Amino acid sequence: MSHNPIRPWRNIERRKSRQIRVGNVLVGGDAPIAVQTMTNTPTEDVAATLAQIERAAEAGVDIVRVSCPTEDSTAAMPEICRASPVPIVADIHFHYKRGIEAADAGAACLRINPGNIGSEARVREVVAAARANGCSIRIGVNGGSLERHLLEKYGEPCPDAMVESALDHACILDDLGFHDYKISVKASDMFLTVAAYQQLAEATDAPLHLGITEAGGLRTGTVKSSIGMGALLWAGIGDTIRVSLSADPVEEVKVGFEMLKSLGLRTRGVNIVACPSCARQGFDVIKTVEVLEQRLAHISEPISLSIIGCVVNGPGEAALTDLGFTGGGKESGKMFVSGRADHNVSNAEMVDHIVGLVEQKAEALRREREAAEVAAE
Repeated sequence: MSHNPIRPWRNIERRKSRQIRVGNVLVGGDAPIAVQTMTNTPTEDVAATLAQIERAAEAGVDIVRVSCPTEDSTAAMPEICRASPVPIVADIHFHYKRGIEAADAGAACLRINPGNIGSEARVREVVAAARANGCSIRIGVNGGSLERHLLEKYGEPCPDAMVESALDHACILDDLGFHDYKISVKASDMFLTVAAYQQLAEATDAPLHLGITEAGGLRTGTVKSSIGMGALLWAGIGDTIRVSLSADPVEEVKVGFEMLKSLGLRTRGVNIVACPSCARQGFDVIKTVEVLEQRLAHISEPISLSIIGCVVNGPGEAALTDLGFTGGGKESGKMFVSGRADHNVSNAEMVDHIVGLVEQKAEALRREREAAEVAAE
């Protein structure tokens, strides 16, 4: 763990929700907030889909959603679910048989709207398949596809309409005695999404899956998602998240973890604190941080690292991180360890030296964690 103390003004009191299971991942209650993404390969292409899932898993993803629009796609699910290193959520729209097939194929969760897969008898069949296979359900409400009667009632997508839709769907499952579900109420409008989640959080104890849907490209979507989802997470709302980007799914995972790390809600990997640089910098801060992010991407243990270009803020920032480097001149700078000035390092050797120290600390943390796990058994 970091040497930094927990400061009360940074604490987030999470909303109390009931806990469900998505495969081997606990969702809700006191479980860590799970990071999710979705494949964009044709599901029928098992090799390509599994390759994308593997890359997301290497980035730390907890859950992956896979679209199942056709019978061929659900026919590929047994192999995908069996080989996937993380639980798979089957994305189902309209075709209730796809939900039954996906549950039988080993999906850990079904993403459905009970109200849009047909009659009560069909809903019963899907729920029966989910129950028989230990499969949970995500009720997914989207501002762009609300039921016609709600649009007629409210005139347009609004928080009241989205929450009413979600609770109506939840009531269907509750009436069938099925309570292993989580809910999402997403929209591309950040304000609409936040308001809907705030209202829903007061109306149910079901775990909530957060997202700003169709948020946009890597930069735009990251900003929009961070503002909207960040506001909810800061308020303690949210049990799983997906950052919806028009980008590589791995980027969704990276942004999701950075969001949670910035709020102190997850601690996976290296958290780099870096200055934007200025004329005082003793080395190329921007290039150095870019290289370090790439070379430290394989680290999963929680480590804080400060990279500051000069002595104005450098020592102060380094005092708050596990490791730190502060520029001191054009040739060398000061290395800090556990918040204290420790030794000088030349700028030419700085990156390799920092990578070595981070890897050493990560290995020490790994051993400590494994020893603690053994002692707890």
